[in-house]
This record gives sequence, C-alpha cells and structure tokens, in this order.
Amino acid sequence: MIQKVKPKVTLVGAGPGDPELITLKAVLALNKADVVLYDALIDKSLLKHAPAQAIKIFVGKRVGKHSCPQDETNRLCVEYALKLGHVVRLKGGDPFVFGRGSEEIDYIEAFGITTEVVPGITSAIAVPGSVGIPVTKRGVSESFWVITATTTNSELSRDIAIAAQSTATVVILMGTKKLPEIVESYLNAGKAELPIAIIQSGTTKEEKIVAGTIQDIQAKAKSSGITAPAIIIAGEVVRESYMLRDIYQEVVSLEIR
Repeated sequence: MIQKVKPKVTLVGAGPGDPELITLKAVLALNKADVVLYDALIDKSLLKHAPAQAIKIFVGKRVGKHSCPQDETNRLCVEYALKLGHVVRLKGGDPFVFGRGSEEIDYIEAFGITTEVVPGITSAIAVPGSVGIPVTKRGVSESFWVITATTTNSELSRDIAIAAQSTATVVILMGTKKLPEIVESYLNAGKAELPIAIIQSGTTKEEKIVAGTIQDIQAKAKSSGITAPAIIIAGEVVRESYMLRDIYQEVVSLEIR
C-alpha cells in the first residue's frame, strides 16, 4: 500500500556557526527530514543529523553571490513538501532574525502546507558572547539594538544613526561593506572613542577578531583583511571582554603618556 505524503515544512535555526550550538529540538527535526534545504553559513556536519536517504540541497546565498534566489527557495520548499513530505529549511542563526523566515512561512502556508518554526541561537548575541562581550552589563549598557546595516534598497539603515546617539550596545549584521558609513554615523554623534569590534565567522574555527575605537577601526579592519560574514559590535561593553582587555589597556596607557 502506497503511504500518502503528509506535506510539512519546518524552519530550523542552526545557530551562529559552531555545529554544537544547534538546539536539541533542531536535531530532532533534522532526524525526521525527507528533504533538507540548507544555507551557506551552515556547518555541513549538521546534515549528518538527517537520515542518509534524505535529499540535501544547497540554497545558500553569499554577499554578491545569489546562488539560489529567495523566490526559488520558496518554490522548492513547496514542491518538495508536496512531493516527498517533510522539508527542513535549515537556516543560519535564528530564522526570524534577518533570516526571511516569516516570508517563507507566508509563502508556504498559502499552499495549505503545515509549517513549524524551531528557533535558533542568534549570532547577534552568541558571537559577541563567545569572545566575552556581554551585550548588556549593569552600569555599562541597559539595552542593545540588533540592526541590519543594509536595507532592501541597499542603503545604510537609518536606525544606525539613531542608535549611535544612545548608550545602548549596537550589534550590526551584514555591515562590513557599510563600515565607512557606520563609522561616519558614530563620528557625527561624537563617539570617536567608543569601543567597537568586528568578528568574522564567529564561533567557528575560521573566527577572526579586530577591535579598537570608532576612529581607528577602519584602518584596523583593512590591515587585518577582515570581511563578511561578520558582526559589528559598538558600545562600552566591548571593553569588558576578557579577550580584548589588553587592546583597551594599551590604548589607555598610550593616552597617559
């Protein structure tokens, strides 16, 4: 007897990069996948959690390289769910933090397909934390912003200029190409001495960190060759990191001299 296909799509957050930072619920969803559609920032070892017979399809996008446009990814989710059953859409970080997760859900549900979301550990918090930067700390920062640097029309988000005027920690995603504009926003807010760090490929073996202040971060980023994918953290909390303490102690000693 032929078993009837029960179409379902589960959006799964894979976490910030380190494969051990995926959640148990995410692993259990992968265990039951008939098809896995995975992004560029996914550690390939995570695919081992899916059954050996499950189809694995890369649908990732990199900066300037759109391997699989979003419309095509949406279409594939529906096509494979109707044809084979359970599709796991494996996405970096959390599906609903600049991951277009809600857009995918809206499209899929329009076809009457059951959906589920498994939240992931967002890189916006995990990556700073992995290098000892707390996004909040009593007496230092009472809040934090998470902003995408680039809007849908490829301009710098206006929220950055607003956030630069506050005392909040500001975590900027997808911002390496907009670094000069980000720096300008902070300089306009009188924050030349504010600590800032850029973390490339956070929580992975390829991780690279550069830190300094608003006024010198561009030169440091250029000399270090840091590039996307990276997260930018601006705020006094950057100075609190045990891993970066020597950088800021060095700055203080130079100022005293």
